[in-house]
Amino acid sequence: MKNYLDFEKEIKALEQEVDNLKSPFGSEGISEVDTDKIKNTQKEINQKLQEIYSNLNSWQKTQVARHEDRPKANFYIKKIFSQFTLLSGDRYFGDDKSVIAGFGLINDKSVLVIGQEKGEDLNSRIERNFGMMRPEGYRKCIRLMKLADRFQIPVVSFIDTPGAYPGIGAEQRGQASAIANSIECCMSLTVPNISIIIGEGGSGGAIALASSNKVIMLENSIYSVISPEGCASILWRDPSKSLQAAEAMKLTANDLLKLKIIDEVIPEPLGGAHRDPESIAEDIKSSIVKNLRSFESFSKEEIYDHRKSKFLQIGRDQGFSKSSNLSDGGLSYKQTGILKFKSHIDKNKYLYLSIGLVAIAGLIATLF
Repeated sequence: MKNYLDFEKEIKALEQEVDNLKSPFGSEGISEVDTDKIKNTQKEINQKLQEIYSNLNSWQKTQVARHEDRPKANFYIKKIFSQFTLLSGDRYFGDDKSVIAGFGLINDKSVLVIGQEKGEDLNSRIERNFGMMRPEGYRKCIRLMKLADRFQIPVVSFIDTPGAYPGIGAEQRGQASAIANSIECCMSLTVPNISIIIGEGGSGGAIALASSNKVIMLENSIYSVISPEGCASILWRDPSKSLQAAEAMKLTANDLLKLKIIDEVIPEPLGGAHRDPESIAEDIKSSIVKNLRSFESFSKEEIYDHRKSKFLQIGRDQGFSKSSNLSDGGLSYKQTGILKFKSHIDKNKYLYLSIGLVAIAGLIATLF
């Protein structure tokens, strides 16, 4: 049974009409199927989908990202990777079912695969904690990322979470430090890491695994510091203002690509990824292979510097570039000409003020 969103009511009615037309059992018993009418109705459905999905606002994209039928991490792992070996436990407390992690092959190349899994039905969603990871989940990922780094195996992460689990037990076991350590581990890797946001990329729960060389988003996924409802509750004390919050937060793939927070957007099939999961899985696989191939000629240091520079560039005019001083080993800020001129004036403002006063005094003396 298909699930439909609020803005898909017309599509729902048309698809129900197609299902009725395909049935050979009419009100008067067995009847001939009207293939021409089915074809025309299907064409109308595609036109409606094109019209609706090409004009989605930020809140509607949020709803699509949370769609019940949207393919989850487990689906992509099965479709994209072969010989996947599941690994469990953080070696401290236990195993977190909300994250799937293990080693697999993609085009005969070994990779570490990490996937935040929400679950397919009510029972599995409860077991997976709706994709909200606990501290042991992040510690499991840290353990496996360090293992992958030791053996020079790339890391691929599938991000799909409303956020890290905020329960008392999670806080008691060090949720904040687990997230911080996970970010630190991602940033310190000397192997390429690629993150694909397949649904919701919520808060620190997402950034803990998305501090990567390449951050990729599906067209109708979202990535933000807080949910639109949470933002509306804080700013306006009114969760119903989720649309205004979603628009202001710039949480869609196209907005984030313009801001250079992410690196690539993968287009989804007409009507969203849930309407053609096989196709979107192939597109994700192609993107992973392409991006992994782009790092083949990089050394360990270059991979690390690439990631470091990428995040330091966010919000900067020209960003950070590798220092020309080899002994420095760090990154230096590369300023534009205008910024250099402003900086020079600011540093020497008292000198220029003194020169100006002397010039004015000299001019007055010559006049009188």
